[in-house]
Amino acid sequence: MARLAQTAGLTDVQQEILSTVRDFVDKEIIPVATGLEHRDEYPQQIVDGLKELGLFGLMIPEEYGGLGESLLTYALCVEEIARGWMSVSGIINTHFIVAYMLKQHGTQEQKDHFLPRMAAGDVRGAFSMSEPALGSDVSAITSKAVKDGDEYVLNGQKMWLTNGGTSNLVAVLVRSDEGHPEGTAPHKSMTTFLVEKEPGFGEVRPGLTIPGKIDKMGYKGVDTTELIMDGLRIPANRVLGGTTGRGFYQMMDGVEVGRVNVAARGCGVAQRAFELGVSYAQQRHTFGKPIAQHQAIQFKLAEMATKVEAAHAMMVNAARKKDSGERNDLEAGMAKYLASEYCKEVVEDAFRIHGGYGFSKEYEIERLYREAPMLLIGEGTAEIQKMIIGRRLLEEYKFQG
Repeated sequence: MARLAQTAGLTDVQQEILSTVRDFVDKEIIPVATGLEHRDEYPQQIVDGLKELGLFGLMIPEEYGGLGESLLTYALCVEEIARGWMSVSGIINTHFIVAYMLKQHGTQEQKDHFLPRMAAGDVRGAFSMSEPALGSDVSAITSKAVKDGDEYVLNGQKMWLTNGGTSNLVAVLVRSDEGHPEGTAPHKSMTTFLVEKEPGFGEVRPGLTIPGKIDKMGYKGVDTTELIMDGLRIPANRVLGGTTGRGFYQMMDGVEVGRVNVAARGCGVAQRAFELGVSYAQQRHTFGKPIAQHQAIQFKLAEMATKVEAAHAMMVNAARKKDSGERNDLEAGMAKYLASEYCKEVVEDAFRIHGGYGFSKEYEIERLYREAPMLLIGEGTAEIQKMIIGRRLLEEYKFQG
């Protein structure tokens, strides 16, 4: 198992962090994940353990109480956690996107106020772009903020918030026409608001309601919700960065981090599926020998392992590109696209290797089979990734005729 998905050039600190996380996954997540998932139970004990390890502050600068690690370190940790249970990686993903957006775009007051508590895990982040009538078409957002003195009044309905109930800080993207004349491009008239709330469901602050959890095919345990704003009043100092009209760019910067995260999740789930498949293939006997000795199964294992290795390499490349300070939308799009597609294929092959037992809830592969499809959608579908990749390739290879 240790042969696959190795990463060259890691520091001693990175290797120590990853070793600690992998040990935690093996001991504290894998043994209980399937039971928690079947009950759709929030993994509070696991989350408390991650908090003790300091993982909620992994990428937050040391000056704010975090570990100040790179996106690569974070992505490799996510890969390990998703190998144990993908839902747990979702709990920290939205938190890190909000922390990253604050670090990159927040005012000094906002950083001082939120980042130390986020690093400690006392403030948990969620972010919200989607609405019931739109997903990837962010320009079609209808939720709106209207200025009223020193406050903004927010109205609208948002959809698909990971950690919508358990979080107490939500970065919400809405339209804000104030200061932007009619005819302004939609992406230039959007603003991200930092909305503080109480954890839980129902009315979590005046004007803000979080209905109950959305019942899902997979990706259980972590709460996915709607968010309804009806006269929600937010002070002007909670506009991310202090200036309206920049929300789209701030969110897209965060989504690039999110796409690396989804790629890492795909790598982790695929690794676990391979582990389960190669193990089962050596235990199950047909026609007088382990099925791993049948050429058809060996071909399948070879394809699975190659896909795990390729997805991991692309994910690492995308993370390192972002860490270098360069634009990485091309690399992140490629990594997210390939890793999610390969994850689905590796999980299905492991499912096939298990035969009829793969259909049983007693076997871990059944859970992975339901979880993998979420990665095809989260942080942009395959079709959206292809659009991003295609546009960027045309920029890079512009015809000079």
